Amino acid sequence: MPLISVIIPVYNGEKSIKETLDSILHQTISDLEILIINDGSQDSTIEIVTSVQDPRIQIFSYPNAGLAASRNRGIKLASTDYISFIDADDLWTPDKLEAQYKALQENPQAAVAYSWTDYIDDSSQFLRRGSHITVQGDAQAKLLVMDFLENGSNALIRKQALIDVGGFDELLPAAEDWDIFLKLAAKYSFVAVPSSQILYRISANSMSANVVRQEAACLKVLDRAFTQAPESLQCLKRHSFGNLYKYLTAKALDGYPDRQRGLTAGRLFWNSIQQDPSLLSARVTVKVLLKIAAMVLLPPAIAQTWLIKNQKLTNTNTLLGLLQFDL
Repeated sequence: MPLISVIIPVYNGEKSIKETLDSILHQTISDLEILIINDGSQDSTIEIVTSVQDPRIQIFSYPNAGLAASRNRGIKLASTDYISFIDADDLWTPDKLEAQYKALQENPQAAVAYSWTDYIDDSSQFLRRGSHITVQGDAQAKLLVMDFLENGSNALIRKQALIDVGGFDELLPAAEDWDIFLKLAAKYSFVAVPSSQILYRISANSMSANVVRQEAACLKVLDRAFTQAPESLQCLKRHSFGNLYKYLTAKALDGYPDRQRGLTAGRLFWNSIQQDPSLLSARVTVKVLLKIAAMVLLPPAIAQTWLIKNQKLTNTNTLLGLLQFDL
């Protein structure tokens, strides 16, 4: 019997599924079952996957139902006590599963092991490092403030814990990862592997690129989490929502500079200021406002050219550095 079930939900993943699969097949733990949940793909995903000859790979095809439903299907099919999910465009370093499995063996009270994340582009080239935050033990307060796991391709989780919290919320259009991590953190301990082992792909077509949809889902997740959180954690609300709106503002500003995206960024940044008035005196605020103005007032092509020429002036990556985590 294998040690770990790796679940890969995929919908039209022909461009990246082979590279993702290779990163799993080259794990230093080889005793795996690899469950590919085909969510109604209409491209050549299945042909690509079936061309990979490895007895550990199993393919299950269903009508399209979304990411959360695919993950839940994988949980039901898994035959092991440990489950890890990876989206069909992300990558792992070869030691990812081994390090996380060892962490759970050494910390039997923990149900979730996670690693640090770095970000790559469509060509699998390094873009930027992730938050690289290490939390051991009780993670609920920290997760309410920020999703420090950063993505759903990260954790190794005890299967029984996933069952106990009811699996993924299939009604959420996004942020289902943060939601289940919050549910797990309310009942179980976490253990961190302080090493960059998840390579999360940033793509214009990724689910997280839809900022408005992500905002609605995250607000629902946080509202529910705080409703269920103990009174001692209610003081974190302002920090939590402030972090969310800073993150969403940075996401909106990172996209192609059209007017609607600029207006969305402006609204999100105003919400950030309402939650954290110290932004009014932050140096990054001028850069944010310049970038919003360019996106709103200039034609997209001209705005793009101007922003590229003035990267130092309009670089808003430091906005992510203002996320308040250590409270």
